[in-house]
Amino acid sequence: MIHTLTNLSVSAVTIMAPLLLAATGGLFTELSGMLNIALEGLMLVGAFASIAGVYFTDSILLGLLIGVVSSMLLSMILASVTLYLKANVFITGLAANLFASGITVILSFHLFGNRGVITFDTLKELPDLFTGFAQQMPLIAGYHVLTYLSVVLLVAAWVLLYRTRFGVRLRGVGFHEQALASLGLSPHRYRFAACVLSGLYAGLGGAALSLHLGSFVPNITAGRGWIALVAVFLGQRRPIGILLASFIFAFAEAFSNYAQGAWSVPSDFLLAIPYAISLFAIIFYSVFETRKKRIEYRKD
Repeated sequence: MIHTLTNLSVSAVTIMAPLLLAATGGLFTELSGMLNIALEGLMLVGAFASIAGVYFTDSILLGLLIGVVSSMLLSMILASVTLYLKANVFITGLAANLFASGITVILSFHLFGNRGVITFDTLKELPDLFTGFAQQMPLIAGYHVLTYLSVVLLVAAWVLLYRTRFGVRLRGVGFHEQALASLGLSPHRYRFAACVLSGLYAGLGGAALSLHLGSFVPNITAGRGWIALVAVFLGQRRPIGILLASFIFAFAEAFSNYAQGAWSVPSDFLLAIPYAISLFAIIFYSVFETRKKRIEYRKD
C-alpha cells in the first residue's frame, strides 16, 4: 500500500508541473482582476511551438524559448483585444482556445505532413536532475528540469507579487483599480503585463507536456488549462494554495492512470476522474464562498 502511494505521488509530481505552471500564470491575471480562460490555448501553443522548436534547432533551450515567445505573443493579442478594443473577455478567451486548437493542427500538417500524433525519434529529452538520489528520495529527486523549474517559478511569482512594488500595484488593480488610477498609473498596463506573464508561464506548462512525452498530440492539453484555472480558485488565489490544488489534481490523474491497469472498469470512467474532481472542487469552492459572504454580510 505504501509502495503504491509512493509511486502515485512520484507520478503526480511529474504530472503536476504543467498544471502548476499554467495555474501560476492564471494567478497573475486573476489578481489583476482579469479572468483568463485562455490558459488552455496558451498551453497548447506553447506545447506545439516548443517541441517544433527543439526539433528544428536541436536545442532544448531554444525550443523552450520559441514555445514561451509563441504563447506570450498570443497572450499579447488577447490582452490588446480585451483591454484596448473592449472585447468581451470570455469571447476572446474562447476564441484564443479555438484558434490554438486549429492553428497547431494546420502547422503540424504543413511542417510535418501529419494532422495526428507526431513523434520525434531523435528529439532531445528534458534532462533529469538529482538522479543519484532518486532511490533514496523518490519524492524530490530524479524529475525532469521543468518539474523543478515549476516550483522555482512559483516562488518567483510569490516574490514578485508580494515583495515588489510592481506586485503590490498589480494586486491593487484587481482590488480597486480606481485607487491605482488616482495615482496616475494605468490599470490597463498592469493587466497587460499580467497577461504577458500568464503567457510565459502557460507556455512553459505546455512545453512541459510535449517535451516530456517527446511527441505532440492534437489537443495534448486535454483540458489541463481549465483544471489550472480551477486550481487558482481552489487554492484561494494564493501560491501555496495553488501548489496544493495542483498536486491534488495531479494525484487524481496519476490514480486514474494506475486504476486503468489495476481495475476491470471501463477506461472512460477512470479517465474522467480528474475532471470529476475539478467539477466537485469548483462546486465546493462556490458553496464555500457563498456561505463566507453570507456570514460577512450578517456581521455587518
